[in-house]
Amino acid sequence: MVFGRAERRRKKAVEPVTLKILVAGGFGVGKTTLVGAVSEIKPLRTEEQLSEAGRPVDDTAGVEAKHTTTVAMDFGRITLREDLVLYLFGTPGQDRFWFLWDELSTGALGAVVLADTRRLEDSFAAIDYFERRGIPFTVAVNCFEGAERYPAETVRDALDLDPDVSIVYCDAREKGSARDVLVEVVQHALRMSEEQREPALS
Repeated sequence: MVFGRAERRRKKAVEPVTLKILVAGGFGVGKTTLVGAVSEIKPLRTEEQLSEAGRPVDDTAGVEAKHTTTVAMDFGRITLREDLVLYLFGTPGQDRFWFLWDELSTGALGAVVLADTRRLEDSFAAIDYFERRGIPFTVAVNCFEGAERYPAETVRDALDLDPDVSIVYCDAREKGSARDVLVEVVQHALRMSEEQREPALS
């Protein structure tokens, strides 16, 4: 019986490129939910119960039903392609934990800024942070039930975003929707990287 070559070529295992993406935004906007919805591993969470001591500094207006908060980070992983893996780092939303952001943002390709149209002002701090550090970001409007949906240009004007910042709509609870957000972040960050390289080459 002839089986062909004994030394058949085996498909070489692909060593994936790994990229770091931050998931940021205000308190209670859905960061932990998005990371949990899309992660292919059990996400690492550092959630603690809201305490009486934190009530004077944690603004729960609009998210009165929320009883926990991220105190360090959320961590998850998703394989977008055989050769591309994203590591997701969800940032804490309250001002008192922002000292962690510098460490979390080191080496990040880009970021998602989750926004809630009922509390858009909660997005300003994250937007300012990434603008100051030159980290490409995409604004993802999390479509909460009962929240009015505004056109992208209205959101852009309200947040005073540059024209090159992409805006997408999502449901942070749904894996497919969250995945689409991450694909947009990677594509946006790569576009920005290419545009920054072009002047240097010319």
